[in-house]
Formats: sequence, structure tokens, C-alpha cells
Amino acid sequence: MAESILTKLGDGRFDAHSAGSHPTWRINPFALDVLWRRGYRTDALASKSWNEFSRFDAPGLDFVIAVCDKAAAEPQPYWPGRPITITWTIPSPDAVQGTDGEVRAVFESVCDQIEAALRAFVALPLEALDANATRALLAEIARA
Repeated sequence: MAESILTKLGDGRFDAHSAGSHPTWRINPFALDVLWRRGYRTDALASKSWNEFSRFDAPGLDFVIAVCDKAAAEPQPYWPGRPITITWTIPSPDAVQGTDGEVRAVFESVCDQIEAALRAFVALPLEALDANATRALLAEIARA
């Protein structure tokens, strides 16, 4: 969800990528539905491993923001270029069980949390901040 949301909210400022520590190689249909209903593009999304971004030929990353609470507990790979890394421990909705309505409500809530955090992120004056100030502000977003 974060890739699609940041792509739209960033309005060209960011080249967003989403990846996970244990990709399922499919995107959850509830995530696609929530994004689509909110006007986010989903056609270019794909399930990817975060190892794709740790290779020597990976695209350069300025930021690595782990948004999943499960990924936060795992050792992350080496990221070329030494990007600023931060964890926003947002619950992973994939394991939720229940009726379609209950599961959709969890995906909506998680999408709300990701949107709020990314709105705060894109509002930061990143060009005017050094790495330490940026890291501190990203940590504040995580606590909000």
C-alpha cells in the first residue's frame, strides 16, 4: 500500500518501492480494493522481496521505511548507499481473519495509518534537513 500512496502523495518527488521480507508473490485483494477505492493506482504494483533492493545493481535508495511491525523485528539486509532507515510499526493486516467486512475494516485502518504517516513524510522540508534531523523527524512520525 505504501508504494502506491507515496507515489501519489509525493507527486513525482519520490520513486517509491514496496518490498517485504517474506513476499507472497501476490498482492492481497483487500489491499488492492482499498487502494483502488481511494483513488490510488494499483496497476504497476507487484509483490517483491526486499533482497531485490540490497543487490549491488539495485536502484539507489535515500530512505528505507519499514511500515510492517513483523518486518521491524527481523534483521534487515544491507542497503547500498546507506539510506536513512526507520521503522513505523504499523500492524500487518495480512494475517487478519474474519468476515470480508471485518478484514476490509482492518485494511482500511492500516491504510489510514500509512496515509497519515506518508502525508507527514512528504510535508517534511527534506532538502533543508541533514540526515540526523531527518531521522529524528521520521522517528516522530513513527510515534504519532
